[in-house]
Amino acid sequence: MGKKNLNIESEIGKLKKVLIHRPGKELERIVPDSLKELLFEDIPWLKRMQEEHDAFAEILKKRGAEVYYVEDLLKDILKNTSARENLINEVLDQNPSSGNYIDGFLSEYLMSLNSDALGEALIAGVLQKELDHLDRHRVLTDYLKGPEPYAFYLNPLPNLYFMRDPAVAIHDGMCISSMATRTRKRESHYMEAIYEHHPMFAACENKTFYKDSNFFSVEGGDVLILSPKVVAVGCSERTAVHGIEVLANNLFNADLGIEKVLAVKIPNNRAFMHLDTVFTMVDYDKFIVYPGILEQVEAVVMTTGGKDYLNYEWTDSLKGALKSVLGLPAINLIESGGGNPVTAAREQWNDSTNTLAIAPGVIVAYERNERSNEVLCDNGIEVIGIEASELVRGRGGPRCMTMPLYREAF
Repeated sequence: MGKKNLNIESEIGKLKKVLIHRPGKELERIVPDSLKELLFEDIPWLKRMQEEHDAFAEILKKRGAEVYYVEDLLKDILKNTSARENLINEVLDQNPSSGNYIDGFLSEYLMSLNSDALGEALIAGVLQKELDHLDRHRVLTDYLKGPEPYAFYLNPLPNLYFMRDPAVAIHDGMCISSMATRTRKRESHYMEAIYEHHPMFAACENKTFYKDSNFFSVEGGDVLILSPKVVAVGCSERTAVHGIEVLANNLFNADLGIEKVLAVKIPNNRAFMHLDTVFTMVDYDKFIVYPGILEQVEAVVMTTGGKDYLNYEWTDSLKGALKSVLGLPAINLIESGGGNPVTAAREQWNDSTNTLAIAPGVIVAYERNERSNEVLCDNGIEVIGIEASELVRGRGGPRCMTMPLYREAF
């Protein structure tokens, strides 16, 4: 059997393989009226965003990581006829912007594209005006929405550059996310297809701990692999408590050596959409945390009580819970903004706690969060700062933008 290319047993082991998405045409299809629906706060400048993202990718490469692009893997599998047909059918089946007749000519259009053009269309979307050349009967949507320059038969996926969310590697398998918002559901469909069909993952034999078809939402930004034996999962705006229980049971039953799942309840609002927007691991015993949530966090340690039964232990604080599950005598929770509530709130809005560890004690962070980065350095952490005037507009940081595939054991 070939190498599995998946090995994630921590948040901090040296990063060797990582999956990302270079922002593309889909970002230029955001208009002011669609900001809320597409989960953006502002209109991004694509050219600058790509420059910032390229610089980020270059840092990962220089620090020893092999960088893969999801758009390339998607185009690879679209060369496979059955995978191509299955994915198009699945996309159309879940597409809220079409109906039976539209599905027919949209399918015809998508199937006519070569793998590169199809991959771009599946990410950037399909405008109604792009199908004006097809010889077909007009339908009501053509008359009611056709004059709008940004009316879509297939919506764009501008959030795809946040590769952390659609799926997460755990040990030598994959948790395919059941996305909370309709806008992002296609992202996890694509990851499921890539994982199933791409030769890069053939040796994994489709080992999966959660499926995008599960009723309860679970998103990758809420999943932190704290150690080979412990996984933390945020109960948040995007991840449901019942989803955490299903995932925990699946992990315990998968014979991975995972002994504890730490459920962390955070405030349910847009500002704290995932656990990793308020809390990330930066070293063996060090974490950066947004201090504004410390008094609001609830933490429960789950262990297995049998095949379909869980044991629960409530803990009195996040620090206490981390000490317990990791078996450490002390935990250092480094407060973003240096503990200053105003600075912390300002920098948390710009993802100061959404850091990416590329080795123990070495992280990538947005350079703009000066005070948070300063306090990390004061606590012995090497901070590699990156520019983010445009990347930040999508509400996510370096951790959000990456799906680690392989880390060295630490």
